[in-house]
Amino acid sequence: MIITKSRRTSTFMTAEIKVGIVGYGNVGMGVEAAISNNPDMKLTAVFTRRDPTALKVRTPGVAIYPESQAQRHVDALDVVILCGGSATDLPEQGPRFAALFNTVDSYDTHAKIPEYFKALDRAAKKAKKTCVISTGWDPGLFSLLRVIEEAVLPDGKGYTFWGPGVSQGHSDAARRIEGVADARQYTIPIEGAIEKVRSGSAPELSTREKHLRDCYVVAAKDADRERIRREIATMPNYFADYDTKVTFVSEAEMAEKHGKMPHGGFVIRSGGTGQGHRHIVEFSLKLDSNPEFTGNVLVAYARAVARLNKEGQTGAKTVLDIPASYLSMKSPEALRKDYL
Repeated sequence: MIITKSRRTSTFMTAEIKVGIVGYGNVGMGVEAAISNNPDMKLTAVFTRRDPTALKVRTPGVAIYPESQAQRHVDALDVVILCGGSATDLPEQGPRFAALFNTVDSYDTHAKIPEYFKALDRAAKKAKKTCVISTGWDPGLFSLLRVIEEAVLPDGKGYTFWGPGVSQGHSDAARRIEGVADARQYTIPIEGAIEKVRSGSAPELSTREKHLRDCYVVAAKDADRERIRREIATMPNYFADYDTKVTFVSEAEMAEKHGKMPHGGFVIRSGGTGQGHRHIVEFSLKLDSNPEFTGNVLVAYARAVARLNKEGQTGAKTVLDIPASYLSMKSPEALRKDYL
């Protein structure tokens, strides 16, 4: 491993990590922006299912290829970041790319993460590759905080609230329904539920009691709107367990009122210790751009993937398996000095 120290950033750096992006939507553009702020990384290629000649990326000199040609570039990339949706893209792309590259993705269908992990673990181990799945902020950073909070306060109860903001995964799932031209889904935490948790009363709350799903849809011409409304509201793993509101809007209204993608949320644990004392631990995020923040998390874990693979650690990993120091450009000595 080549180790250098940048005078400009005073950070610990390995040899430049060559990164590829699969899918150039909102998350893909967020990843591209994040790479530009990480001097130990270089965006080398973008793979797309669209016509490559019609796609323009912001980084000068980056090659754009059809996704079907990815296998030709195995030796040119250290890590590939998969930026597709969890509903239909990643279940197919994940195992396929894990058999070729070290990968990072933000697969967020919580109920199906165990089976997704197994599929990538098999493919990656066979190919001697390393893959980090389900990273971003939830699953991802929030997952890590849930584990830490429970370890510190075993006698307690944990809660996660999302929003208010735009869920990329739920919006993508709604867009996959036949007759939906565009969709934006807002996750809204129920304030009364948050207040009960912060009071320390450790309430029992159902999924429906914690959040609302507010969905705005542009329907294709002549689409059956009642069928669309019904399919969204009953979709397993996404909407079925929540009170879901579906509002149909025009393309112009979608662009004007729902063009931004803020999000955020809270991980809270309420617990007690030996002498009857009560404690509240809370971690929160407030994001102007969900895809840009997610892109930054994916890029940090791409650095970890490159390091793990060089050490010979193969197979699928999650944020729960990776030391925090592997995410940083700084040396272990600098981390101990600056952050402990």
